Amino acid sequence: MTRSFCLFGAFFIITASLNIYAQDSRGELGEMVSGLRRRAVVVDIDARVLGEEHAVVWNETHSKTAIPGSPVGIKLVGSNVVVEAQFTPFIRRHGNVLVAHGQIWYNDPDKGMSYYTSIQTIPLEFGEPILFFPLGSSNQFGSSIEIIITVTRNTAENSAEETSSKTEHD
Repeated sequence: MTRSFCLFGAFFIITASLNIYAQDSRGELGEMVSGLRRRAVVVDIDARVLGEEHAVVWNETHSKTAIPGSPVGIKLVGSNVVVEAQFTPFIRRHGNVLVAHGQIWYNDPDKGMSYYTSIQTIPLEFGEPILFFPLGSSNQFGSSIEIIITVTRNTAENSAEETSSKTEHD
């Protein structure tokens, strides 16, 4: 009986000290999350597939909140092409930049599966749209993909983790 009482007492003391530690860490965690929210940016991505005569065949829009230095991605899957793009905003004292990384898998009936990759560092101004063409600006694939990225500072109006996601098919 005495041994059970001692074990229960030790368990109670350990449990009580863990709760005190958890309460202290929540305060620090709350401050850290608040600081990250203040640094966060909103990345708006508008991806479009343009057919002949630049008619919009397909459109997808995303708006995501990100911490500078962490990538925001989009993946587009077609019948013979897969495009994966990641956009990483970096906020610096001497000029902000957006690193755009595109990966393309293309099934060519004559050559088989082909892989292309590109990476670009683009000067970034908040609110200014940036055009990114993962397949290049030429029409070598029969259609072109245009991705428009706009990075803005996180404000009270757009502080949700993912504000919206919309897909349109024509």
